[in-house]
Formats: sequence, C-alpha cells, structure tokens
Amino acid sequence: MRTKVGMTLHLGVSTVSVAQQPRDTKLLGYVKTWVEPTDPAHILGPIYYVGTRGLAAYLIATPNGHVLLDGAMPQSGHDVEASIRKLGFKPEDIRLLLITHAHIDHAGTTAYFKKLSGAPVAVMARDFAALESGGKTDFAYASLPAFHFPAVTAERTLRDGDSVSVGNISLLARLGAGHTKGATTWITTVKDGGRAYRVVFPCSASVNPNYRLVVNPSYPGIADDYRRTFRMLESLAPDVFLASHPETFDFEGRRARAATEGVSAWVDPDGYRHWLADQKTLFDQAVAKEAVGARK
Repeated sequence: MRTKVGMTLHLGVSTVSVAQQPRDTKLLGYVKTWVEPTDPAHILGPIYYVGTRGLAAYLIATPNGHVLLDGAMPQSGHDVEASIRKLGFKPEDIRLLLITHAHIDHAGTTAYFKKLSGAPVAVMARDFAALESGGKTDFAYASLPAFHFPAVTAERTLRDGDSVSVGNISLLARLGAGHTKGATTWITTVKDGGRAYRVVFPCSASVNPNYRLVVNPSYPGIADDYRRTFRMLESLAPDVFLASHPETFDFEGRRARAATEGVSAWVDPDGYRHWLADQKTLFDQAVAKEAVGARK
C-alpha cells in the first residue's frame, strides 16, 4: 500500500487525503473533523451522541449504568468524556463498552474508557485479536503503525446473534464481516414519547482502497463475507439508523431539525435503504474492477 503525500485512504465511510493532515500528526488518513469536538446531543429515548464532529460515539443511559458504543481517535478520550459529563452523566457509571469494528477511528478511545470506568468490553470473536493487539494483527493495517491504537483485551467474545444487556437495554449483535473480520451491527428497541423505535447501529460496509476482494484476497473469504453482510443488513428494517460516521446519516442536519421536529427528525427508513444500496453498488463495482484487471 503506497503512502505518498496526496494518496487517498479510506477508514469507515470517509475519504481522506494525507496531504490534508497537519504536520504535527503522523496519522495516515487523518481527517480534521475526526478530532474536532462537538456538542453532545440527545437522539431519542436513552440514546445520546457523545462523539466528535467526524466520528460517532453513542451513550445509552440506563438507571443501572450505561453502555458506550464506539469511540473516536485515541487523542479524543477527554473530549468524549467531557461530552458525557456535559449531558449530566458520569463516565464512571459506564457498565459496558462496545464497538462496531476494531479500527483506530472507532476503537481508539476504548482503552481510555475501560481504565476510567472499569467496564468490561464485549467484542465479536473475529475482532478479538485485532482489538487485543491494538490493530497490529489487522489484515490490512498490521504493518502500518499509524493505524495502531491502545490495545484492549475484551472480557467477552460474541458470536452472530448474541445479545448484551445493561439495565433495561438489550442489544443484539449481528456479524457484518468484510470491513473487518468481526465488524458488528448492533440492534435495539427503545421507547420515546410512548412509541417504540427499532434502532440499528450498522457495521461499516465500505471497501477500503487497499482491500483485495478477488485476486490474492486480503483474507480468505472476504468477498463472501461482504455478501453475507449485505444480506444481513437488507433483512433489517430500522426506524432509526445511527452510523459510526455521522455524515452517513446527516447527523448535523438532523440535530438542527430535531429542535423543532423532535424524534421524527431521526426516523429515516428510506435513508437506510439508500445508504445500503449505495454500499452494495460500490462493493459490486470493486469486485468487477478487480475481475477485469485479473483478465488483462
């Protein structure tokens, strides 16, 4: 994988130019908004946005303790903590730490909150090694120190279809492999204003530029993993979808609308279907491009 200045890299759904990164960071694929603080926000029911401007993290609050789902870059631990406190919650009351996948931009603060709260970590079994190594065993980024993050050993490993619970909140874990071997979609139902809403936190389904799907695949079965992930995602019918990159679901726009529209600003089943269709199209195009190259 080339790392010349100006090269375009992808982590999650974002497109990044290395030429954009400040001179004081060695991180490849850096995006300024990933480490730019933003105000936290109530989304619906017990779910709150506590991430940065460019990376989502979600606090799910219960009277018996809280769940923190995803995080941000390692240097953003204090900012995510400040967002939680600004909402009136204590990070020390976090009882469970979850991620959608073991990449630096989503698991980078997991170690910080594990130390702060003492909460256990639950992760899909196929991402256990990547999380425990801090990305040093990642199939695409193991050899690139800029993509490594503070290592975390999970207390619980999950299989497709397992559930985790804190207080009155239960989340179903669905394996969404491809972007990482253990990428995970989280599904829950919450109530707001007397109505129940099905909420999906989808795994990333993007294909990074240095991934190989057909010829000398990045790992055996990666293309089939993506196909299974798309079928799984297509089987879901969320009222609300909350992605790991906020631009995916227009977080800022919906936050502004919610001031007058309330919960309805976050309800977008059509947006979920359009996002998923776009991701599947990009995957099919990547497979076709590799296949053409292989025939030459």
